[in-house]
Amino acid sequence: MTKQQANWSPYDNNGGTCVAIAGADYCVIAADTRMSSGYNILTRDYSKIIQLADKSVMASSGFQADVRALQKVLASRHLLYQHQHNKQMSCPAMAQLLSNTLYYKRFFPYYAFNVLGGLDNEGKGCVFTYDAVGSYERVGYSSQGSGSTLITPFLDNQLKSPSPLLLPAKDAVTPLSEAEAIDLVKTCFASATERDIYTGDKLEIVVLNASGLRSEYMELRKD
Repeated sequence: MTKQQANWSPYDNNGGTCVAIAGADYCVIAADTRMSSGYNILTRDYSKIIQLADKSVMASSGFQADVRALQKVLASRHLLYQHQHNKQMSCPAMAQLLSNTLYYKRFFPYYAFNVLGGLDNEGKGCVFTYDAVGSYERVGYSSQGSGSTLITPFLDNQLKSPSPLLLPAKDAVTPLSEAEAIDLVKTCFASATERDIYTGDKLEIVVLNASGLRSEYMELRKD
């Protein structure tokens, strides 16, 4: 009789999908609220979005225990920054901090796939997309998580951003208005929910612009 070995993993993938779109003077960050493990739904109402600073919002998919640990580290580092500099961290600065924090743990990574959205120092929308070990890039739009393979091709088709190799460098912001970007995000998730079992239940949309931050919700299919 062959001896069976019990394999234990420190990681799990709790699924879910995140999307961010940057505009000329706004940023839209969205994620579904389903948290799964295998074929089980653990909860239908778990927010994957957190506000890290006045002008920085992060959405994360992957292993939600690692995501919570990462959020706590970023919150404490931001508090130290506020005490030392007497101001909130800008979105590009927060993007670098997130990259450094992930890279520091590269040999036992946070199993978290993040998109960071917000407004830069000029008031333009910015989106930063990450892998699990801190490699990041500023883009006009991004998707992470279990539904990203369905949503990214759709966003590429609708918003194709200019190549970063083109000179002179072009802005990565999308030409859509704020309302059009919100509608596009809703279409993305309604479509992805039909095909991805780990995405669904409810869509949380956070819109960041000069007048502040607001949230919207849309119901998604529950099965």
